[in-house]
Parts: sequence; structure tokens; C-alpha cells
Amino acid sequence: MEIRDPLHGSMFFSDAEVSVLDTPEFQRLRAIKQLGFSEFSFPGATHNRYLHSLGVCHLAGQIFDSIFKIYPFQKSSKKNQLRQVCRLGALLHDLGHGPLSHTTEQVMPRVEDLKITIYKETQHKNRRANHEDYTLKILTDSSITDVIRASFDLEPYHVACLIDKTLPTKDDFFIDGINDFRPILSQIVSSELDADRMDYLERDSYFCGTNYGKVDIEWLIQSLTFRILDQKLYLALNRRALYSFDDFLISRHHMHLMVYFHHKSIIYEEMLNKYLTSKDCQFFLPSKIDEYIKYNDYKLYEHLANSNNSWAQRIALRKPFRVLLELHNIGINQRSESIKKIIESHGIEVIWASSHARLSKYHSGSEEDKAMDIYVVDQYDKWDKPTPINNSTEIFKKYEGTRVIDRLYVAPEKYQEAEKIFKSSEIK
Repeated sequence: MEIRDPLHGSMFFSDAEVSVLDTPEFQRLRAIKQLGFSEFSFPGATHNRYLHSLGVCHLAGQIFDSIFKIYPFQKSSKKNQLRQVCRLGALLHDLGHGPLSHTTEQVMPRVEDLKITIYKETQHKNRRANHEDYTLKILTDSSITDVIRASFDLEPYHVACLIDKTLPTKDDFFIDGINDFRPILSQIVSSELDADRMDYLERDSYFCGTNYGKVDIEWLIQSLTFRILDQKLYLALNRRALYSFDDFLISRHHMHLMVYFHHKSIIYEEMLNKYLTSKDCQFFLPSKIDEYIKYNDYKLYEHLANSNNSWAQRIALRKPFRVLLELHNIGINQRSESIKKIIESHGIEVIWASSHARLSKYHSGSEEDKAMDIYVVDQYDKWDKPTPINNSTEIFKKYEGTRVIDRLYVAPEKYQEAEKIFKSSEIK
């Protein structure tokens, strides 16, 4: 099937892949916006996770083809298997996302309530579930599970292994000859230079009408290759494209600071968090998947409109708190807290939102991500030893510090009073 995309043009999906697209679990993503509340800042940002997932799948296929165009697989059937599992991992990586934003993870059940059979009995206990837990649950225990088994020469667990790097390998599915392809396929799905980022940067920039996220994706994909280390394949980038990678990182960083951390998006998320953590909150996400797939952005908006909670009503009626103060820092600044206390001492409620952005996963990512390096190789200098990408460019050092945007918000009806208090205070 051909699908026309405003970003990538024609994207093609096999009949087997279309059978996955047609499941209720995947169709639900049509009603989950990619950028949550960002449409209140950028009216064009109404694109959804359904279209984004299609784009990530498309790019993952292109990346695989570029990297392995001349790789000597022992059997063409193994190459087709690995390419297919890579596309499915990219296609299904966002299955479990909750309504509107990550904020709704506040009302997800305990992870043990999901009964995720691929988890060990002692694993992930005593914590709240997140969207990744729901993704793995849907992937391994829903109608999609049966469709994958019936339509592809692989198991849903193999797809899960690319989404969750901590899952143990149970068979030789990712092995061709003596080499293990799981690391590089996982990196195509999720890493510092993955298909997910390549798609959402361009897509979010396009629909928001900004230039921050525009990068040379085609050149990056053409320059991707592999490095074999201890019989495992890892993602690598030709040195000639290192400057494009720098641009890719900076573009993503600026999208966070200028788009994802826009003051309107942030205050709506903060107000939603206020409601979801309040004593009278009546919105909870169910653990049963056949119920969970009914929960989307529209269901949450309907719930908020019918709630008597003041925070819910502010969201429903589009009456957000207003920015009183905005500070841009590298690291922690104590001024916001001091000003907040002064204004609150006059009986005015203040919301303090602190948005943190770091350039790279190498600075703030999980240990699993840090352990799977992306390498820089030189196709012309055969004596040049491959090096981890974070050691190959100065940009990691230049942007090592955490960029912090601190904002103080007050109710619009209290803004003038709060502004007078702030201007007359000794802390400026």
C-alpha cells in the first residue's frame, strides 16, 4: 500500500504491515497528538503519532537499506527477516503513549497490574507503569501480537527486543553467521541518531512552521554504516558527515528550547499535572488493553470539560496561568524560588515550571544507551581507528551544561498585582 506523506512523499507498506496498521491498537494513535498541547502555541501542530510512526518505519527501512546495501548476508531470507523486524520496531515504538502528553503517566496503574509476561517476576516491581510498559504489553499481549505471528516470520518478542534494550535475547534470531545484529537494529529504532528523531525533528518543524528542526536527513542516512566489535554490529557514521550530525544535535536541542518548551505548552502541562495529582481527580488509565485503547486525547478533553475541578476547567476553557517571569540559565538559579516565595507570601498562587534540556543522551541518557556507542569511521583513512561519536566532536563539551528555563506563572486575574509585588521586591 502506498501512503502519501507531506514530509517523505510516497511511503510503501506491505500487506502484512497493513494488517498491523489496521488493528485497533495502532489506529488509536490517530487520536493521540504528537505534540500534545503545542497546538495552543503552534496551531498547525495537530499531527498525530499515527503519521509519525509511519514515517519512522519508512526511515528505518531506508537506513537499513543504506547500511547493508553491500553486506554479505549468508542468506537473503535472514536479511529480509532483520529488515522486517527493524521496520516493525520503528512502526510500533509509540504504541503505548497516553493521551496528550507524558503528564498522564501520573495516572497510570502499577506496572505489575499490566501483567507483562515478558518481564521477570522481580523486575520493575513497586513502580508506576509508563508508556513504554504499555507499548510492550500491547506488543506482546493484544490483537497485534496475533497479527505479527500470523503475518511475519518472527515473534513479537523479537520486536520488543529492539524497543527495550534490557530484555534478554532468547534465541539466535539476530545472528547471521557469527555476528549479532541486535545492537545496531536497536540503535536504528532508538539512539542518538535514530529513525525516530530523524522523523519527529523534520515533522514537528514542518507542522509548527519553524526552521529549527530542518536538517540534512538524506545525507545522514547515506553516511550511516556499521562497526563490528566483539562479533556485534554497532551503528557508525562516516567522518565526512560529522558536521551534519553536529547540526542534527543542535537542531534537536533548539527544538526543545524554542518549541517543546514553549511557555504555553508548559503551563498547560503543569495545570494538567495539578489536576491529575489532585484529590478529586477522577481520570485514571486502565490496565486492561481493550479498555486502554479507548483512552485518547478526545476522551481526556471531554473528561476535563465535565469536571468541576478548577484546574480541569482552566484547561477546558483555555484560561491558563500567565508568565510573570522567565529566566534562561545554564544550571540551577535560585532567583525563581525566592521570587515565588515573596509573591506567595501575599496570598497569590504561583506555578514554578523548570524545563531542563541537555544536548545528548551521552549527557543524560540511560546506562543501556551509553553502553551502545555510535562510532565515527573514516572510509578513506584505513589507519584511522573508529572512535565513539561523543569523542569525535567538540560539540558535546561545548553544550555539556544543562540548559534550564525557569518560569513563574500566576492566574491572569492576579497578574497585575503579582507584577507590582515583583517589581517592588529586592530580588530582581
